Amino acid sequence: MTGVDHRCAVLGRPISHSLSPVLHNAAYHALGLDDWLYTWAEVGEDDLAGFLRSLDSTWTGLSLTMPLKRTVIPLGECMDEWSTRLAVANTAILDSSGRNRPRLYNTDVEGIRQAILNAPCGGRDASSSGGRETSGRLRLPSDADPTRIAIIGNGNTALSAVAACSELTDHGRIVVIARHPGRNTAILDLCDALPSIHAFDAISLDDVPAVLDRLVDSEIVISTLPAHAADSLALSLRDRAPRLDGTLLDVAYDPMPSLLLREWDRHGGTPIGGEHMLVHQAVAQVRLMVGSTADGLARIDSFGMDRIGEVMDRALRNAVLNGRESAMDGRTTVSDDRSDDRGRSS
Repeated sequence: MTGVDHRCAVLGRPISHSLSPVLHNAAYHALGLDDWLYTWAEVGEDDLAGFLRSLDSTWTGLSLTMPLKRTVIPLGECMDEWSTRLAVANTAILDSSGRNRPRLYNTDVEGIRQAILNAPCGGRDASSSGGRETSGRLRLPSDADPTRIAIIGNGNTALSAVAACSELTDHGRIVVIARHPGRNTAILDLCDALPSIHAFDAISLDDVPAVLDRLVDSEIVISTLPAHAADSLALSLRDRAPRLDGTLLDVAYDPMPSLLLREWDRHGGTPIGGEHMLVHQAVAQVRLMVGSTADGLARIDSFGMDRIGEVMDRALRNAVLNGRESAMDGRTTVSDDRSDDRGRSS
């Protein structure tokens, strides 16, 4: 049996429910990385520093859930724009020598951006108002027209959502909908600092008529609330029965789809499940973790990032269909994608 030379894991508490091992192990299998293994570890805020000190030289990368995404910041070095600006990092690349601090990255922003860009077009036809084509399938308004954006929630994931939206439009108008809209001033500060965000507003989630008006008016909606936290809003949509034309990304992926996504779809909007964000941010993590070794980077370049994304997406869907217990090891739940013709589209 092949030994494990490279270990990675997702950290959090609780964390045993995470689908990240399914995705990452599927990518390792497809890349022929039999000496790589991705697991999970129960780690709380007070445990993180000690956990990092306990790791041996086989450890290569870590995925971090909240609140560890903030806890890790003083323990490492931020290496990209968004981990630096947001002080939120979901990825740590480890130095096998132990001499250097973890290198920190934020792939959540990219996960949100890619999930929205690759969504099927919704009911609104931007071409009728001079819309411009993005690199994905979503059509955004022209530079002359503001992109109306609603973000539900005002925690740390909402910061990543604002950052992602700043990369999706040159002229964004954002409304934050939250139970306590004035609590997180970091969102207002971020919007003020981003040149592509031209207007900001915040309203209470309890003001149901105002919330529904904003949702109907928005072209992009991102719910950053935990699982089931938006169920009451979904029931309000069901009762008021508005016509929706925008695109909704719900970052929560369990249950799949959420009640909010089901109601959004029923009223004509374009729903995007949180599993799409999960896959896209995980693909970026694989690039960082596996790509931190020369052999891993060569295999990624040969296999192709698009194919890695397809493998991980397929593994996720198999896990959902077959149950997580039978799919926690991605090596046993996906077909063998390690063909000799690695340039062929799968």
